[in-house]
Amino acid sequence: MAVELTYCICNTNGRQVLLRSIAAVEAEQAELAFETELLVLDNGSDDGSAAAVRELGSDIELIEIAQRRSKAVNDSELMERSRGRYCLLLNEDSELLPGATRALHAALEADSGAACAAGVLKRPDGTVQPSAWRFPGVGTALLQALFLHRIFVVQSKGSRVRRIDWGQSAAMLVRREAAEQIGWMDKTFFVYSDEVDFQKRLADAGWHNLYVPDAVAIHHEQLSTDAVPERRIVELARGRDRYMRKHHGGTAALAVRVLIAWSYLVRMLVALAARRPTWRRYRRDVTAALWPSRGEGLREGAQARNARML
Repeated sequence: MAVELTYCICNTNGRQVLLRSIAAVEAEQAELAFETELLVLDNGSDDGSAAAVRELGSDIELIEIAQRRSKAVNDSELMERSRGRYCLLLNEDSELLPGATRALHAALEADSGAACAAGVLKRPDGTVQPSAWRFPGVGTALLQALFLHRIFVVQSKGSRVRRIDWGQSAAMLVRREAAEQIGWMDKTFFVYSDEVDFQKRLADAGWHNLYVPDAVAIHHEQLSTDAVPERRIVELARGRDRYMRKHHGGTAALAVRVLIAWSYLVRMLVALAARRPTWRRYRRDVTAALWPSRGEGLREGAQARNARML
């Protein structure tokens, strides 16, 4: 039987949440009427992730990468290796809830012009995270600077399937044909804004994307617990600036840097007035937004780790 859908999990040092993600996938597979496969790409983990996956059995195809690479490179390899018509991209910290796969698959099957379908993301405490937005630009940055983004930029709303500009790739179904048509992910992105660029290029090629509220995943968010997660802040600003320069040019990118910095400056001043320690993180957000080329990001962290492993 031909494979209809490939689950694609990219993992970096997330052993515990990875095992939960795999268990959720296996529960989904047992309920589906079509053929599926599961690919796990281990991105140079040193926490025993790969060994733990091997212990689960031969039904999982494990791809082990010794040198850490960008998420865009890894997601592209997973999609290229897949045999399914559809690829369900998952972070290691994404746990599908029952019926999520079926809902995403049904949405793309019903809309031949849709390339991607993103679902609802919830935190472990059950609160809903935004998971779909309008494409970045000067207009959306201005709305953020005016603190109107939740009304006019966030698109993960409503109880019916709807068109969106882009959805978060933590749990996103991709039509493999469409991804191949545009040449997969842009590998110059390390992480952050890679999926935005991917879906913008799909839209430019005539495809559109969907938000599917019946597809839900718990997003455990394996993020830094540092008060000021320097590398993530820098990489986020870099990705945003790269996207803007690529799709809108240098002048628009500069305008967005200023508007985003302003929005963080206001947050910093409010936090300072309230004597909340978060003001330090917002201060770093301000400087990273204005000067995204300064500082060390996740890319440099991966490069330093790779050098130590040689």
